[in-house]
Amino acid sequence: MLQTLYDYFWWERLWLPVNLTWADLEDRDGRVYAKASDLYITLPLALLFLIVRYFFELYVATPLAALLNIKEKTRLRAPPNATLEHFYLTSGKQPKQSGLSGRQVERWFRRRRNQDRPSLLKKFREASWRFTFYLIAFIAGMAVIVDKPWFYDMKKVWEGYPIQSTIPSQYWYYMIELSFYWSLLFSIASDVKRKDFKEQIIHHVATIILISFSWFANYIRAGTLIMALHDSSDYLLESAKMFNYAGWKNTCNNIFIIFAIVFIITRLVILPFWILHCTLVYPLELYPAFFGYYFFNSMMGVLQLLHIFWAYLILRMAHKFITGKELGGVARPETSSQGSTIRKTQFLRKRQFKKGWEEGCPLKKTSSAFNGPTATEQ
Repeated sequence: MLQTLYDYFWWERLWLPVNLTWADLEDRDGRVYAKASDLYITLPLALLFLIVRYFFELYVATPLAALLNIKEKTRLRAPPNATLEHFYLTSGKQPKQSGLSGRQVERWFRRRRNQDRPSLLKKFREASWRFTFYLIAFIAGMAVIVDKPWFYDMKKVWEGYPIQSTIPSQYWYYMIELSFYWSLLFSIASDVKRKDFKEQIIHHVATIILISFSWFANYIRAGTLIMALHDSSDYLLESAKMFNYAGWKNTCNNIFIIFAIVFIITRLVILPFWILHCTLVYPLELYPAFFGYYFFNSMMGVLQLLHIFWAYLILRMAHKFITGKELGGVARPETSSQGSTIRKTQFLRKRQFKKGWEEGCPLKKTSSAFNGPTATEQ
């Protein structure tokens, strides 16, 4: 049964145009063709990326953070309390009865949430690692494709398809990019959790599927163009985050505006009107549509929808920067509980102020009566 499923999965009619078989893509006469077995190396390479990342963050990103005066802040830990811990882990809500006063429960939950919040140093190290990879990947990707004729004439992407041999630079570009996205997927649980956490998972999975399929179906020329296009803006976002964490707000905002422009041009103009047009229209001039054609372009459609979603968030934030409503806020909200904590604190402060005003008490007394978060808790 397993053999039957294997044979059906690799049936030529699924992945290749009509009248072509996998035998047509076997190495011969010194010409090397892409094979699915080539991708096995990406899993150990992904583990190697995680090791390299660990040492990079320890010996490069951390000293750089120290030079920029980014330090770990000491946070008060919530005292052990099995009842409150159970409510925190299961529902995230405060229990009505716990043997403590309402203010004590609120303080415990505030400190407990702060324990789970990623530190500024952690966020800076993560951004530094991604900035370094995306910048190197973009430069390497451009070096791989800039001298190729299909970089200037999209129709040449399909010239001779699918009998198109690969070269070492294309092989390593693919293996490194795919390994990196595997490493991001492996580390996503321990990385900084943002509001678009689910979208990030969808993006990583779709990217891994796209890169893998484009390799063994020999969509390599189109694949290299797509990967380089994506890397062209990612390093700008990560550099903006680094400057934001370092407190360089003006530099951060200026880079973010540049990133927004590059993102819109590459993801909402070049990708749909050049790359997608290339993968949707030109192949049909050579052969009838087949499953692989529909599958590849469906995955491209998923990525394009994510790009539209992120473009909306980026434009909304860029508008705030330009109008001066919000500066230095490039980094997306890191935790979903952070905003609710701030709103609850503001509400309680207003309630205490109103109570003190009605009782004829001075404002400073009502302020001191509210046991708000200390600098170490914020």
